[in-house]
Amino acid sequence: MYVIKLPNGNLRVPHSATSDDGKIIGLAYVEIGPEDPDYRRLEGQALTEEELTERRQGWRDGDEALLRRFEEWKAEQEGAQGE
Repeated sequence: MYVIKLPNGNLRVPHSATSDDGKIIGLAYVEIGPEDPDYRRLEGQALTEEELTERRQGWRDGDEALLRRFEEWKAEQEGAQGE
């Protein structure tokens, strides 16, 4: 989960809900503004929604190339076993 800088300047920050014994119950985002004490610290690592979209697309593109290489390797392995 990433810190996301929204068009209005606020940040969407990951937040986890935990049980009394410390186990994570759920993950969500909360929105904070410049008046929040953590805003300055978190703003430096924030991505815009566009940057996050570009990053995700890069992962997908990389996944496709990796899958192609794996399929080629797998075919080579199956061909070597058939010889």
